[in-house]
Amino acid sequence: MGIIRSPLQRGVFAAREIASSRALVATICALAGQGLAMAQLQEPAAPIFSCVNAQGKRLTSDRPIPECLDREQRVLNRDGSLRQVMPASPTADERAALEEAERRKLAAAAAKRDAIRRDRNLLGRYPNEAAHQKARSAALDDVRQAAKSSESRLAELRAERKPLMDEAEFYTGRSLPLKLKRQIDAVDAALAAQEETVANQQVEVSRINALYDAELAHLRKLWAGAQPGSLAYSPAAQTAAATAAAAAAAAAAASTPPRR
Repeated sequence: MGIIRSPLQRGVFAAREIASSRALVATICALAGQGLAMAQLQEPAAPIFSCVNAQGKRLTSDRPIPECLDREQRVLNRDGSLRQVMPASPTADERAALEEAERRKLAAAAAKRDAIRRDRNLLGRYPNEAAHQKARSAALDDVRQAAKSSESRLAELRAERKPLMDEAEFYTGRSLPLKLKRQIDAVDAALAAQEETVANQQVEVSRINALYDAELAHLRKLWAGAQPGSLAYSPAAQTAAATAAAAAAAAAAASTPPRR
C-alpha cells in the first residue's frame, strides 16, 4: 500500500528532486570545465618560427619557414621567449660530406667487428704456440712433398743431359747432328720447365712461412692479454713482401743458363 501525500508534501518533494537534478548538472558541467582547462594547460602551445630571409625581411609562421631553410630559424614560445634555434639545412656539399663521414664511421665499425671476430677465431684455433706450429707444418707438408718430387725429377733430367753434352764435345766447332741437337733441346726445355716449377714451389713455401710468421707475432700479443680487435694486423703486406723477395730470387736463378 503506497504512501499518501498531501498536495503540499507532493510539491515539496518535487521541488527537492528538481533542485537535486540541477545540482547534479552543475557538478557535471564544473567537472567538464575543469578537465578542459587541465587539458589546455597540459597541451603545449604551438611554437612560432621566426627568421630573416635573404632580402632582410623578418618572417614568422607556425611551422618551419621554407624561405629560411638555408639559415637558422628561431623557435619561440607564445610569450615570445626562445624555445630553441633550428640550424640551417646543410648544402649539397655538406650533405655529401656528412654522408661520407657516416659511411666511414659504419665501415670502421664493421672493420672493428671483423677484427674482434677474427682474433677470437685465431685464439680458438690456436690456444698456444705449439698448436700454431703444428698448423704451419701441416700447411707446408704438401708443398714440401711436391718440391721434393720436383727436385728428384730435376736431378733425373740433369743426369739425362750429361751424356748428351759429353757427346756434343766431339763436335766442337762443328754443327751438331740433328738427332743429338733435338735430344739436347728437349732435355733443356724439360729442365727449364722443371726449374720453374721448383722456383714456384719455393715461392709458395716463403708465402706460407711469411703468413704464419705474421700470424704468430699477432697471436703472441693476444696470448699476452691484448684485447681481440685492439691490434693492427695486416698479414697480407708481410706475406706479399716475402713472396716478392722469393719470386725475385727464383727469377734470378731461372735466368742463369744451363751449363753445356
